Amino acid sequence: MQELHDAPLAPLTTFRLGGPATRLVTATTDAEVVEAVRAADESGTPLLVIGGGSNLVIGDRGFEGTALRIATTGFHLDGTRLELAAGENWSDAVARSVEAGLAGIECLAGIPGSAGATPIQNVGAYGQEVCDTITEVVAYDRTTGETVTLTAAECAFRYRNSTFKDQPDRYVVLRVRFALEDAGGLSAPIKYPETARALGVEAGDRVPAARARETVLRLRAGKGMVLDPADHDTWSAGSFFHNPILSDEAYAAFLARVRDRLGAGTAPPAYPAGEGRTKTSAAWLIDKAGFTKGYGTGPARISTKHTLALTNRGQATTEDLLALAREVVAGVHAAFGVTLVNEPVTVGVSI
Repeated sequence: MQELHDAPLAPLTTFRLGGPATRLVTATTDAEVVEAVRAADESGTPLLVIGGGSNLVIGDRGFEGTALRIATTGFHLDGTRLELAAGENWSDAVARSVEAGLAGIECLAGIPGSAGATPIQNVGAYGQEVCDTITEVVAYDRTTGETVTLTAAECAFRYRNSTFKDQPDRYVVLRVRFALEDAGGLSAPIKYPETARALGVEAGDRVPAARARETVLRLRAGKGMVLDPADHDTWSAGSFFHNPILSDEAYAAFLARVRDRLGAGTAPPAYPAGEGRTKTSAAWLIDKAGFTKGYGTGPARISTKHTLALTNRGQATTEDLLALAREVVAGVHAAFGVTLVNEPVTVGVSI
């Protein structure tokens, strides 16, 4: 287990932002993870768990406490059952599962970060979510001091949420288990319209899983959503805001605001989100509120490729990023009466 003091955290995040941690511990085994967490808890030291750093906004003043970087590795395949260590690179794991001829996570290719973060956020993209295939999550329970195995039902998955997000200080994910599908090298049925169009197929069709993965990677790269150190559009956390889910009453009020602002014939994106609820597009809201691709004049700007990504152009501070985020939130609310909620976890700051 490696330990550093007054350690910079910016290099551990995809934003490349944030001040130092009082102490940085890097754990490469489950036992080391548990040891580090227990030590922090027993001493009353604040703890920040870092995986791939792709969903973190850390304040410029850093973190006063122990930052624990989970660097465990492990890709174990037994038939169609896959177990990943929390520190395993997610995108690499997707590639390996496709190479093994398995389907179920191929459309989640290119998402930055580690496997252990995927159940926390119930990561999803292009018609797939990890809750579709996760069977169990092995985690250290800081409340009981025991390592526990949670079933998918106990994880309480829903849109970009889970029991791990509900209780952020309770569980530290150690391993994630998936049930994939052997479809003879074909993908799971294609659900997302953009993916189907790019593949030239109808929704519900299957294609070679490798082709589905490659197509998703191409779509993501076109939006600056595949990490590239030379491309500042990828110095981001990907989608910065959740797609809002509105009650029927709130959606009716939103629709009236849209038509007042943009014309009676305007139809915003709308997707069923359970009984009495409708999901709309945060990217659409941001764009129609006047925050177009590349918006901003300072070192933090909206991506030139996708309005949903806020980016560090190379010299930004966290405060620069937060100022932009607050401007977007206020502008969207003023235009449409909808309050955007950030996806990334904030550390020592708020929006």
